[in-house]
Amino acid sequence: MLDMGVRRFGRVNWLGLAMLGWREIRRFLAVWQQTVLAPLMTAGLFLTVFALAFGQGRGAVMGVPFLSFLAPGILMMTVIQNAFANTSSSIVIAKVQGNIVDTLMPPLAAWEILAGYLIGALVRAWMVAAVITAGFWAATGQGVSHPLWALVWVSLGAIVMGGLGILAAIWANKFDQMAAITNFIITPLSFLSGTFYSVEALPAGFRAVAHWNPVFYLIDGARFGFLGVSDASPWQGLAVVGLAMACVLGLAWSWLRSGYRMKP
Repeated sequence: MLDMGVRRFGRVNWLGLAMLGWREIRRFLAVWQQTVLAPLMTAGLFLTVFALAFGQGRGAVMGVPFLSFLAPGILMMTVIQNAFANTSSSIVIAKVQGNIVDTLMPPLAAWEILAGYLIGALVRAWMVAAVITAGFWAATGQGVSHPLWALVWVSLGAIVMGGLGILAAIWANKFDQMAAITNFIITPLSFLSGTFYSVEALPAGFRAVAHWNPVFYLIDGARFGFLGVSDASPWQGLAVVGLAMACVLGLAWSWLRSGYRMKP
């Protein structure tokens, strides 16, 4: 089925791509209380708990107040979890309900299907980031030091994790399998990548391992965009995340093109 949509990159089905992207956007907007408002509440709870637990007793981290240090990490953690959930839930639900054929039958190339799903993840990430940024600004008074860098890192996080969501959903055939990937892979990666601490405080061995983790660079890059401070060079982060993105999207495109675990 997917082979019907494989064409030269110069011949793009713009209408089909736009409709798939719009479908993905409308899908999460239909339940905006869960997809946009709930992440704000979750991020606010994280910040509140840390504020109550440490109060004024926690000193500055990397030269900024502790709560201001936490805010970008919590924001990026929420963004990547939502981007992953957006693509993975869409595909898994379609597979379980048996209507994935509605996506496979139209004359869309594999890369167009990939792009359509990523559009939904990207728009959701931008909306979640904007809402949380506004909330954190109201709570801490912290603005955005480098808006362009912040936008770049939020977008990269959405694309990488949206791509991982596509891979996970293609592999999974049941909600239980999808939940296992979320609970045992995505959530630990989000929590153990410098979200709540500077990796420079880790022992040397753990610090070296952290610098091989692309999610660390997403968190660290967001911190640079919002605060102007980071553990690693943002350019180094771009290189690592760019390589990870190429691998994830390349594999996702290959699976979509071959119909791996997607064809009825």
